[in-house]
Amino acid sequence: MAGLTLRNIAKEYGTTRVIEDINLDIDDGEFVVFVGPSGCGKSTLLRMIAGLEDISGGHLTIGGKEMNDIAPAKRGVAMVFQTYALYPHMSVYKNMAFGLKQAKMPQPEIDERVRAAAQILDITPLLERTPRALSGGQRQRVAIGRAIVREPDVFLFDEPLSNLDAALRVQTRIEIARLHERLGTTMIYVTHDQVEAMTLADKIVVLRGGNIEQVGRPIDLYNRPDNMFVAGFIGSPKMNFFNTSDLTTDGAALLQGQADTLGMRPEHLLPATDGALVIAIPDLIENLGEYALVHCQTASGTGFIAKTTDMDRFQKGVEIGLTADPARMHFFNDETGLRIAR
Repeated sequence: MAGLTLRNIAKEYGTTRVIEDINLDIDDGEFVVFVGPSGCGKSTLLRMIAGLEDISGGHLTIGGKEMNDIAPAKRGVAMVFQTYALYPHMSVYKNMAFGLKQAKMPQPEIDERVRAAAQILDITPLLERTPRALSGGQRQRVAIGRAIVREPDVFLFDEPLSNLDAALRVQTRIEIARLHERLGTTMIYVTHDQVEAMTLADKIVVLRGGNIEQVGRPIDLYNRPDNMFVAGFIGSPKMNFFNTSDLTTDGAALLQGQADTLGMRPEHLLPATDGALVIAIPDLIENLGEYALVHCQTASGTGFIAKTTDMDRFQKGVEIGLTADPARMHFFNDETGLRIAR
């Protein structure tokens, strides 16, 4: 196992800079998730750690050793890709053993490692099958097994669940979490899905435009986002934002001084008995059983969502006043986008 340090890491393609001066510490044994919208640089940053992309500037260390000019195979990392990249003509056993054979490892040790990894991933009965005889979830487990047999210091996952259906994504996500708990190895995981980030990570790194917006524990990013971008990205459904024209007189009174925008998460909006902050006009109600997502508009036309278990209080087209616990409210400066502590 090993920790990582990234200092002033940058990446340029010609005159285009896609990674900007990244500084990050990843502790030994941590599960860190890089999350952000498409094109934010998360996969590029992961590939730089793996050695699949050159580092244009800065320094990368793994286990205290600088890795800028070290070949990928010698960095002590193993990568699991979005596409499983399995050899179609080889059995599961041979796919998992291939890298070890290339490294000229003795056959008894190869066999021991492959069978141990197969047992961890519950794929021992599949060892003699070829990839085409496997489901998508089984193929992904084989790809993970191929990484495990290398016994790396760091595991790198590049959107490994994006090709799976919804049920398999949940199942495989749980398996990856249990794998980390069992192995205790440093893991870095890239995803655009903030639900995966919230459920898997010890620490989340939110990226935008090649920059780090915020680093922290999932619950800290949820409760105390540094800015409007993080507030709107972390959480499902995303945080609602209201300005003065969207709010009642009581609501507008909260926006004083530097605050221009009031943020409230859908799950924190409640029907008001008195002193409503915003008047909602529901135009679509998605009843999902244990809760409903109520799509609303303010009188000024701003769309937002309330997440509620009190379905009977909401009717399509019927105005309802909503409020929230003051401790759950977030205030932002529009010019800087920064959250204002209150």
